[in-house]
Amino acid sequence: MSDATRTTAVALGGPAAPELPDYLVNTYAWAYLRPASLIVLDNAAVVSAILWGNYGRLKRAALAEIGPGRKVLQAACVYGGFSADLARRVGPNGRLDVLDIAPIQVENCRRKLVGIGQARARLGDAATPGGGPYEAICCFFLLHELPEHYRRAVVDGLLDCVAPGGRAVFVDYHRPHPAHPLNPLMRFVFRCFEPYAAGLIESEVAGFASRPEPFRWRKETYFGGLYQKVVAERR
Repeated sequence: MSDATRTTAVALGGPAAPELPDYLVNTYAWAYLRPASLIVLDNAAVVSAILWGNYGRLKRAALAEIGPGRKVLQAACVYGGFSADLARRVGPNGRLDVLDIAPIQVENCRRKLVGIGQARARLGDAATPGGGPYEAICCFFLLHELPEHYRRAVVDGLLDCVAPGGRAVFVDYHRPHPAHPLNPLMRFVFRCFEPYAAGLIESEVAGFASRPEPFRWRKETYFGGLYQKVVAERR
């Protein structure tokens, strides 16, 4: 953890933060670990622009898999109103835990959840989330940001927390149709800003699980195949 990150963690108070992984500090500090990032990026319009206008559609696809009254884990904070919308979807008879490894993200999410009693944000690592079992787990645009070894650990850690009959919902990038007009631009974006994304879109999410057999897997793609929703339901 860098000195600047340690200073931020101390200033925020609360429990000591887990050690921030190197990939996050070295590759994504600009997006997630600086106060200016929250000002610029934590806006539904910005998130929608980054996702080519598909944020609302993909959010609705994720929330459709999660019923009211469930105990739910959201693996990593999400910019925009995603967490508050998920908490409302769970409803007052359910519970939502939002997990993130970065203290600045947890504090920001807590501000957005003020007044929503069934939701809380806490520090933790999605590879060892704890707090389970959960009836539903939502992983929204996290996997493409992880190196492969860590992606495998996160998929396993989340699946381990799924209760019998429960499900994990992964929404993320996918390999687009070869004729997709955004192909050249997205290759540039992945190369310059998302260096681990290729490792996700060249594989199936189920392939990152050490033990996929206890789950029924299904997948839907969106926007010419650029995005995917993968649902793993524990048998």
